[in-house]
Amino acid sequence: MSFSGGNRALIVSVSSFYPDVHLSPRPGAARDTKKLHRALCSRGFSTRIINDPDAEEIHEAFKSESERAVDGCFVGVISSHGEEGLVFGADGGPVQLSKIYSYFGGPKMSGKNKLFLIQACRGHLLDDGVELETDSAGCEDGGLSECASVPPNTVVMYATAPGYSAYMNRVGSIFLQTFCKLLDDGGAELEVIRLLTRISHHIAHHFSARGGELQGKKEMPCIVSRLTTEFYPFIDCGKNRSFRLSATELLDQPYTTRKNSII
Repeated sequence: MSFSGGNRALIVSVSSFYPDVHLSPRPGAARDTKKLHRALCSRGFSTRIINDPDAEEIHEAFKSESERAVDGCFVGVISSHGEEGLVFGADGGPVQLSKIYSYFGGPKMSGKNKLFLIQACRGHLLDDGVELETDSAGCEDGGLSECASVPPNTVVMYATAPGYSAYMNRVGSIFLQTFCKLLDDGGAELEVIRLLTRISHHIAHHFSARGGELQGKKEMPCIVSRLTTEFYPFIDCGKNRSFRLSATELLDQPYTTRKNSII
């Protein structure tokens, strides 16, 4: 069982794209980034933010992080437009997620716990919220190479399932907003898989899109785990374990549901 200490985080957020790139702006991304930064810093993470990088800069940023030793754990967040297996830089260039994950299999990160949060579409399907029974752990055939690239002691949470769209509005994404909210509501004390499962439950049961063809559509996050031990990333052992910030201290204003867009 491991607790945090000397933790580090990298937030990569693309809200605006180059003029010649046919990808729509993502105004809610800035609000997500602000709340993530506060939530992580308040729990002892040294947090770096990169706004609107191109594809090469995204690769360079994560490669650089993977080559730096970390005493505790590493959290990586990517928020952009995407397709299955990739996200886009501000220049419209594709960033293969499998490549990003593979960087963290090197010696500097060996044996260290890693958490990745991916806020991006993984396709164009809309989720009607139909319940299915399955024996699958979450990787479709087309995503096997991506799953295989996830190194040991790593867990990845995607905003949505393979092939499906993810949602965002001007006040942020339901995925990352819920992550920050549940950290406030006692989630920081949970083992990471329990925390991520609670996030999935909250989104699945309390979120429905509104407006036009999106009316009533759902979002179901997806977790891929290669953890071998229990992992408590958000307990800062350098502080009193009972320390918390209230939701009103971390969030400027409550999350409200507005007309959604797909990202």
